[in-house]
Amino acid sequence: MNYKEFFYFQKSDRSVLIVLLSVAIIVSVLLYGIGGNKDSTPFVQTDSVVVSVGDSVLERERQVSHHADAGYYQVEEKRTELFHFDPNTADSTQLLRLGLQPWQVRNIYKYRAKGGVYREPKDFARLYGLTVKQYRELEPYIRISDDYLPASTLYEKEKPKTQKKDGEDNQYPPKIRDGERVDLSLADTAMLKRVPGIGSYYARAIVRYGERLGGYVQVSQLLEIEDLPDDVVKYFEISRPHVRKLNLNTLTLGQLKSHPYLNFYQARAIIDYRRLKGALKGIEDLRLMKEFSASDIDRLWPYIEF
Repeated sequence: MNYKEFFYFQKSDRSVLIVLLSVAIIVSVLLYGIGGNKDSTPFVQTDSVVVSVGDSVLERERQVSHHADAGYYQVEEKRTELFHFDPNTADSTQLLRLGLQPWQVRNIYKYRAKGGVYREPKDFARLYGLTVKQYRELEPYIRISDDYLPASTLYEKEKPKTQKKDGEDNQYPPKIRDGERVDLSLADTAMLKRVPGIGSYYARAIVRYGERLGGYVQVSQLLEIEDLPDDVVKYFEISRPHVRKLNLNTLTLGQLKSHPYLNFYQARAIIDYRRLKGALKGIEDLRLMKEFSASDIDRLWPYIEF
């Protein structure tokens, strides 16, 4: 079409052609400005599948691993405490403080509920999941109560005495005479074996029972030791009792029932009283509990405090 013919169009037609031409020019300019004069797509390193030999795969794996780990938070390890404990009586709080896992504590409770007993420290090494390192750390702190020793130890026989030969010193300590007394609150096994009728077995039994009581306060308490001859009591006296007190407001259930004068039901009654009513104020609080008789309270009285 000749440009002169353009002026022969009607005015409205000329306006339409001008608008269309303007739109075409603007679109051309925009396309040229965005695309520029580049003939190829720029290379983007992160999108490329081309990798150099020896560094790309390992490096990308390390980067992915680093970013993956960054999504987790670090949990502070639980601090452990080491203290003496009896695996037959320790409660869950004590076992967790020792560094054991909750599932290990549950296994201990299941084992004890089925009648299982740890008779010596190495029995505790059988706990599932316990490592050699953990056991070596805990072993020096394991204390097994005499209550869980084999019953056969109650009938341990004394070794036969050897006859003294001429020129040899007697290997057994001389026995005390009638009228002489041994202070029960101070005597050790060597002194106890000087009492007529007492050998190594009974000497150890007397010392162990005194430790469980927290100290003897009366000579008659010796009669509470099974099979101890009654006639040995006359050789003892107590000048100054040394008693270890039990604080009924702070001890755990296991610690309370480990005393010879407190059974499980009495210990639980004390724990329940503390939970429901608060701390015990005095001996009258014990008298309100049906689990305690008058005689129970009388013999327990020297060993308790509030």
